Amino acid sequence: MNVNETLNSLLLRVEKPARYIGGELYSVVKDPKTTATRFAFAFPDMYEIGMSYLGLQILYHVVNREEGMACERVFAPAPDMEQEMRKAGLPLYTLENKTPLREMDIIGFTLQYEMSYSNILNMLSLSQIPLRVKERGEEWPLIAAGGPCACNPEPLADFIDLFLLGDGEESLPQLLKLHGQWKREGGMKKEFLERAAKMPGVYVPSFYQPVYDEAGALTEMKKINSAAPERIEKRITADMDSDVFPQKSIVPLISVVHDRAVVEIFRGCSRGCRFCQAGMIYRPVRERSQERIFEIAQSQLCATGYEEMSILSLSSSDYSGIEPLVSRLMCLCRERDASLSLPSLRLDSFSFRVMEEIQGYKKTGLTVAPEAGTQRLRDVINKNITDNDIYSAMEQAISLGWTSVKLYFMIGLPTETYEDLDGIAEIAANIVELAKKANGGKQGRFHVTVSVSNFVPKPHTPFQWCAQNTREEFEDKHRYLKEKLRKVKGVSFHYHAADTSHLEAVFARGDRRLGEVLARACELGCHFDGWHEHFRASLWEEAFSKTGIDGDAYALQARDEESILPWDMLDYGVTKQYLQSEWRKAQAACVTDDCRHGCTGCGIKRLAACEMEGSL
Repeated sequence: MNVNETLNSLLLRVEKPARYIGGELYSVVKDPKTTATRFAFAFPDMYEIGMSYLGLQILYHVVNREEGMACERVFAPAPDMEQEMRKAGLPLYTLENKTPLREMDIIGFTLQYEMSYSNILNMLSLSQIPLRVKERGEEWPLIAAGGPCACNPEPLADFIDLFLLGDGEESLPQLLKLHGQWKREGGMKKEFLERAAKMPGVYVPSFYQPVYDEAGALTEMKKINSAAPERIEKRITADMDSDVFPQKSIVPLISVVHDRAVVEIFRGCSRGCRFCQAGMIYRPVRERSQERIFEIAQSQLCATGYEEMSILSLSSSDYSGIEPLVSRLMCLCRERDASLSLPSLRLDSFSFRVMEEIQGYKKTGLTVAPEAGTQRLRDVINKNITDNDIYSAMEQAISLGWTSVKLYFMIGLPTETYEDLDGIAEIAANIVELAKKANGGKQGRFHVTVSVSNFVPKPHTPFQWCAQNTREEFEDKHRYLKEKLRKVKGVSFHYHAADTSHLEAVFARGDRRLGEVLARACELGCHFDGWHEHFRASLWEEAFSKTGIDGDAYALQARDEESILPWDMLDYGVTKQYLQSEWRKAQAACVTDDCRHGCTGCGIKRLAACEMEGSL
């Protein structure tokens, strides 16, 4: 089938045809005839979401700068396009060369969110590729995956040939070079996987077999191939000043979620919030130098024509030279007539000075994330923010002219009581009162938005052992808060659906047995489950029912600290002993200091030493 001819006949019948054509500024098209290994970077969501993901831009750059290998992109088509493709028999294809995915060498999915798993299977189906590893012979491409959700890859183990753990800037090109050598030799898939398994950070699920006891508890991950390591250590990119960061990122043809230039200023976080998976699995903190940041920012603004520049990190205020860096970037943006976006700043005097200078009289909304409504619960989760911090910041914001604030909280946290929920309403009401006081007793246009998400216990965090609230408990808490906040004028309330949070927890802490559920859900038509308008809880209930698997057992049951977890053999640097210690401290509402003020013994130094030795 000629993809281009068939595609041209479909584009006029779908919304946003530019999602499916490629050809963007700074995209790279290599000749397939002269490329040894062709890699498809597969983002399991729509174009607008995937093109906003910085990791895609980085890996696209590091692969395509190498000779003998190419990175092409593919995204999940929107439902209207999928329908047209299936009617026409058009398989899913790459944007760069319009090559059907089944003709690529390796397809690599990024795992950003558990609710995208159904899209992965749907994309394989649309590519006319068998879903399961055991169904794919030598003629089919290898399927790889990486990203934050790879820290528990077991629910996808039936479908993925290999997982890359940790940072991919070095491991992905290394894997593709290995593939090129193997391809020239004409070897079998198993031979390649055995070679790949010897690379640091590569996990091959088929080389291990889970063993369960009579009660269904995991007792062992049995190694069934001698090439497989006992433990797999994540890869760490040590040198943040290398040239792996793109200075000319692909410029989308349509508006995307984050339509701006982006520069990552550092990776990792030292704060130790106990609910935060990213804060644990991205350790250690590695900063990019100010000179390199400025060079990238200058180049991106010049090359792309973006009218906004954003810095990226888990906690921007923790960058060691944040004040002079921001001053330089503000000057650069003024010269380029661009705006500067500074997410993840602490609400201190410096941040307000910066925001005042950036936004001037045109104040956009202010965002604060207390996470919990009482100091006791903030100590449980190790969130280093006090009531005084919140109210002092709000007083300053109000005095500088801000008229709206968004407060982010999490409900269902370990040890939470209804007093903690009362604290959420109290914080919102007190901020409204501060605004009235500043305005002579009148509230005026001041508005508070309270947004709550439902706590999901995640692997490699101190809360990986605790139970999630039931869906009924979440819904009761939503109703309780809604009634509380309804009485406070000038406050609106938003919350996440309990069904999706429950399913997220199931797959976050799941094992290989969930593969059957996922395959059945795909057959029933589940996809785009992260989008509320597409999520269908009844189909997932049917999938669990037909496979005889109890999803509640994964989400709602607490785990014993000494139990074997599906992800135990994956080493992300933070030791299980440290996580156990933090879990016990959480139950006692004891805090742990930011590790910038002294090592807290998490174990990352042990893992980072080997990766970083050459660059320190």
